[in-house]
Amino acid sequence: FDFCQAEGKKRPSENLGQVLFGERIEPSPYRFTFNKQETCKSVCTKTYDTTKPEDKEKLDFLKKSMLLNYQHHWIVDNMPVTWCYDVEDGHRFCNPGFPIGCYITEDGRPKDACVISSEFHEKDTFYIFNHVDIKIYYHVVENEALGARLVAAKLEPKSYKHTHPDNPDCSGVPMDISNKASGEVKIAYTYSVTFQEEPTIRWASRWDYILESMPHTHIQWFSIMNSLVIVLFLSGMVAMIMLRTLHKDIARYNQMDSTEDAQEEFGWKLVHGDIFRPPRKGMLLSVFLGSGTQILIMTFVTLFFACLGFLSPANRGALMTCAVVLWVLLGTPAGYVAARFYK
Repeated sequence: FDFCQAEGKKRPSENLGQVLFGERIEPSPYRFTFNKQETCKSVCTKTYDTTKPEDKEKLDFLKKSMLLNYQHHWIVDNMPVTWCYDVEDGHRFCNPGFPIGCYITEDGRPKDACVISSEFHEKDTFYIFNHVDIKIYYHVVENEALGARLVAAKLEPKSYKHTHPDNPDCSGVPMDISNKASGEVKIAYTYSVTFQEEPTIRWASRWDYILESMPHTHIQWFSIMNSLVIVLFLSGMVAMIMLRTLHKDIARYNQMDSTEDAQEEFGWKLVHGDIFRPPRKGMLLSVFLGSGTQILIMTFVTLFFACLGFLSPANRGALMTCAVVLWVLLGTPAGYVAARFYK
């Protein structure tokens, strides 16, 4: 993407889990100092000349990303910068990312984030969010000499068509890019930063506001109880059928008098012929059993460490790293189970 780049900054190194998840952290050109307010500060200005093939390709790629609702994911002090907005049921939803822009269709229907403002109304037009209002929440520690800690970072994306990119004022009409635009297109990126003290949020609970705002993180007790009742009901039906069948077979066994009748196999006695028959592909079954044991133990141990708090979301990639390391270490038990079963 052709966004503003941080000059002279090296990319931070990623661990194994981040590499496997595809996380790539890039340094940001947005700079601010703690407790120092910034208003409409310019970052950079990108110019695209549609008569040049290279610039036209970059601009088309930017339009395609807005059409597909690509999003920025920013990190401040290892905390995700969230975009919070109101939803239909009156709740407030916080998304750990914000869109690059949005698109108004040819029939005037807003897509994705274009519904947040009535200023986005031009048909067949892209609107890019080239300005962000960042709000940093911090908590002063008990000993003020030790400083403060960041407990939340939120932003609100906005779109401004800066008439003077060198001296922006962050006002006016939004930055629109027509789908049939020609000539020169200039996009000036700006930002504002404010700081607010939040004494109620502690360092240990600074992730709670993200989890509480996501609807899928709440425990669906009704669905759990509904599934549990269905499982118990079906299990009871199967158990009753098996008990009735087994009871009939036992009663029939007790009624047999002669030895010849006792040697005749019927009912549940026929099962042993299938149970004690060796499988046709024992090696394949043994391998599957060993791999399943490996995955099962890895899953339970990873969940156990996560419940104890060792795999914190603040430590990015720790979950996948732990799972991969456990998978490698559990190769020996998996081989033992497979060999023992095959023997």
